[in-house]
Amino acid sequence: MKQLLELLPIVLFFIAYKMYDIYVATAVVMAATLVLVAYSWIRYRKVETMQWVTLGIVVVMGGLTLYLQDEQFIKWKLSIVEWAFGLAFIGSQFIGSKTLAERILSAALELPANLYRLVNQVWAGFLIGIGSLNVYVMYNYTTDEWVTFKTFIVPCLTLVFTALPVAYFYFKYAPEDGKPEPEQKVPEQNEDN
Repeated sequence: MKQLLELLPIVLFFIAYKMYDIYVATAVVMAATLVLVAYSWIRYRKVETMQWVTLGIVVVMGGLTLYLQDEQFIKWKLSIVEWAFGLAFIGSQFIGSKTLAERILSAALELPANLYRLVNQVWAGFLIGIGSLNVYVMYNYTTDEWVTFKTFIVPCLTLVFTALPVAYFYFKYAPEDGKPEPEQKVPEQNEDN
């Protein structure tokens, strides 16, 4: 449910863009992100660091977009967010006792430490790659095409990139208590007794 709510600003951005323009869509995504953070605080009495960072970047880049009437700022927001989280994954390997991948996955999976580090590095690379791909798209395609990329392609790539490895690790490393026990053969009794 929480992950679906986090997609709401993206969906509202797309709808506002199609109905109006990039500037109205920017104002809508700023408001929706602010409402999402407020909802998180009211509902859970906690706002994740990721939400604070995203809100800060949306407000700054969206504010610049609206104030300067330059759509490049809102387009850069995606790259900045992806790069910030990619760097956070890299930094977590050197700061603290657990990588970000371990903090995210350890509630559901117990993996060997070297796998957490590998997943952490791969996620960092993916996030930095998405940020870089965004720069390519924003400079080589129209705003309509960029909006489609941001709204549909990035979330789909992220879903696939996240779901496939998690599913693989879950089936390979899931706790045994969730798996059915193999049938045990009952020793046959000797009829001579």
